[in-house]
Amino acid sequence: MTPHLPIELEQTELWLLADKAIYWPDQKTLLIADIHFGKAAAYRRLGQPVPHGTTQANLQRLDALLARYCCAHLIFLGDFLHAPESQTPAVLAQLHEWRASHPSLAVTLIRGNHDRRAGDPPASLEMNVVAEPLLVGPFALQHEPDPHPTHHVVAGHLHPAYRLRGRGRQSLRLPCFCIGQRLSLLPAFGSFTGMMEVDADPGRRLFVVGDGSVWRVG
Repeated sequence: MTPHLPIELEQTELWLLADKAIYWPDQKTLLIADIHFGKAAAYRRLGQPVPHGTTQANLQRLDALLARYCCAHLIFLGDFLHAPESQTPAVLAQLHEWRASHPSLAVTLIRGNHDRRAGDPPASLEMNVVAEPLLVGPFALQHEPDPHPTHHVVAGHLHPAYRLRGRGRQSLRLPCFCIGQRLSLLPAFGSFTGMMEVDADPGRRLFVVGDGSVWRVG
């Protein structure tokens, strides 16, 4: 089992985590994309029979990463809340309880397309909410995977996945990190999200996650 895999990007060491996040050890920073809090609640308000407990499950996974890695800063690369209907009393209560358990952690949200529709999180969550890009070191941290003239873009939004193919018609689609020459994508952290398949093209490194491990393919 390989819970994290170090890579070098723009002469910087980053750790690709098996739980679909990136840890930047020099900055003591955890990068999370597309957690989509309250997505299930929003669907239930529309009458869709979707599972309960996704917010708590995502928070537990987040807590496990914060406990395992030395984090001073947590950066969400957009889509923190899924929709206006996500701001239910139950979802907000869970988020406030989680935030109270990490009082010294700096938290930044880079607004994504869903955040612009859902609205900023309550100020009581003590999050620094900014527009993209957020320039840190050699990276432009963004939600949308748009090019940047001077910095390597690290973004979310597309929820990349790679399809492993076996004998016959056997195949398995797994979330992946897509590391390019000027643009890199994180998989969606949220447990209730779709995925977009990507290919192992030249100049692009793909790292799939599954069964508690992360490994390179293609």
